[in-house]
Amino acid sequence: MNPFALNKLEYENIRTDLERFAVSYLGIEYIRKMAPLTQMKAIRHKLNETEEARILLHTGASVPIPSLEGVEMILDLLGTGYVLSERDFGNMVQYLRSCRQLIQYMNAKSGIAPTISSYASSMHELRPLLSEIERSIHGGRVVDQASKDLAKIRKKIIVTEERIKRKLDSLLSRYKAIMQESVISKRGGRYVLPIKKEHRKLVNGSILDESASGQTVFIEPSDLQGLQVELNLLHSDEAREETKVLSDLTALTEQYQFELRTNADTVGIYDYIIARGKYAISIGGRNVHLNQEGFIHLKSAVHPLIGSSMVPLDFTIGNRYKTLIITGPNTGGKTSAIKTVGLITVMVQSGLLVPVAEDSHCAVFDEVSVDIGDGQSLEHALSTFSAHIRNIRDILQTAGRSTLVLLDEMASGTDPGEGVGLSIAILEELHKRQATVVVTTHFTEIKNFAERTPGFENARMEFDAETLEPLYRLRIGEAGHSYAFVIAAKLGIPEAIIARSREITEAGISSGYTAVVHRESRDPVGLEESSSPELPVLPPVKPNELTDVKASEDEASSSSPFHLGDRVYVPYLKRSGTVYETIDARGNVGVLIQKDRMRINHKRLKPYIAAEDLYPDDYDLDIVFESKENRKKRSIMKRKHIEGLEIEKKPE
Repeated sequence: MNPFALNKLEYENIRTDLERFAVSYLGIEYIRKMAPLTQMKAIRHKLNETEEARILLHTGASVPIPSLEGVEMILDLLGTGYVLSERDFGNMVQYLRSCRQLIQYMNAKSGIAPTISSYASSMHELRPLLSEIERSIHGGRVVDQASKDLAKIRKKIIVTEERIKRKLDSLLSRYKAIMQESVISKRGGRYVLPIKKEHRKLVNGSILDESASGQTVFIEPSDLQGLQVELNLLHSDEAREETKVLSDLTALTEQYQFELRTNADTVGIYDYIIARGKYAISIGGRNVHLNQEGFIHLKSAVHPLIGSSMVPLDFTIGNRYKTLIITGPNTGGKTSAIKTVGLITVMVQSGLLVPVAEDSHCAVFDEVSVDIGDGQSLEHALSTFSAHIRNIRDILQTAGRSTLVLLDEMASGTDPGEGVGLSIAILEELHKRQATVVVTTHFTEIKNFAERTPGFENARMEFDAETLEPLYRLRIGEAGHSYAFVIAAKLGIPEAIIARSREITEAGISSGYTAVVHRESRDPVGLEESSSPELPVLPPVKPNELTDVKASEDEASSSSPFHLGDRVYVPYLKRSGTVYETIDARGNVGVLIQKDRMRINHKRLKPYIAAEDLYPDDYDLDIVFESKENRKKRSIMKRKHIEGLEIEKKPE
């Protein structure tokens, strides 16, 4: 699956959180290699494994997973000629005991965890190896019973050390008067007497060292030299015999290499499974139903990395509609919603239980593709838009029936009119390919498109207009808006500007523009006070110019490039709309902008997207121009007459 998409969905953070619950190096390796699967049977198997692990952990008993401390190095060294040390065998004993404990535990849990308990049948207790190591090594040391020769050597060492002790006691008594202090010392592993320097010739022996002050010399008496040489030879014999014991144990261990590696691999799998179970408990994860039809139905879902602080999300897609357009104000939770859907999807396909309510459904996708904004500033709008387009280009190269596409802030980063047209064309193409698509946007044109197009649906993030606080609840089937006026007023924009904004919006931008022009023609002073720099004022037409204007309009009418259903851009309004009536005798074109019908001179329009590029040949444009209610009435009128039934049209 696309690493870019996984990165945008913060999949790596899920891996990091999961690692905290692993206890072995192999378990951590499995987690780091974890990736979404695409085969439904394999996904179901992994989900059931995790569910069994969760059930085991809920019984209260701790699952005895071996830590594998030191085992990795041992397995790497086997067969290389290296002789394992006492410490290595100490780790091996702990490992073998833990494996035996895990086997016994899983055998006892076959009733409540039949799938994962069966994995223990591939493990080996290796009793002969464990017994031999325990017989030979204890407390990090080769014991006397490890071999007969070693026992004999160590007895001789004890006897020799006892003879040296007695000799030292005798020497201490003899030279006590000339000793710097009544303490026996060692230099280079040999016993010495600390003799005052001026009396050094009174002691027969070898000077092995001298104090820093030079006042004391450390002498090995000649009476001890023979015994100490004998003791050193015995220690050498002891070391050789210990090495022989360790070498024999290493050879025995190498005979069980396959069994030891099989145990380690199985322990790693168990560690990975149990870690998934622990993680499921930590996030309140549950099992889900799976399908391959693109149907997603999440009940009370929360983002795993946000947790209980997030308002639970109820989300559905894939039955009546396969494309969902989510709208709402900034910081209202739109991006969190689509990230939650995407992350839960890839987690489920990785065999992880997810924080949703019972009876939730997830679809299995071959690919999850995302284009989620990076929050760049307006100065980077061009680079942001370019990045979006590159992402969408890559998405279009692979998108198909088994693709989940998540697009955040569609049509952002470029001219709104062009961005909307491009966005709708992309959405149509994705819909044609039967991809499952979730989109967030601010643009009304995209909402309107979704409202009138089969297979598309609107949704909005709830917002409290009184407190100006987002409620973070998703309502499917309703289109939202940005609450721009309410938020602007709350943040201190003057009431006069807010009122003028409402006037323009409610009356329609075109009529708002005309009102300014009329004021100018009647009262130039009034214009100076009320005109807006974004609504330019045209000079009035002089009477003697009317003939020329009429001629140019007639000429334009015969060669108009605008056809029914075309998308056009109105530069002076900075808006786009749809042609609902072709050019008339005066050169005016009927343009539908959002729900407002306006008549605008063709010279003030720019071609945007041709109708033939937007709609199929047999497309009923009434779907675009008429409300649902009027279309229903018209359908009824074609079949029968109903008294009082009328079709109402909003005035231009």
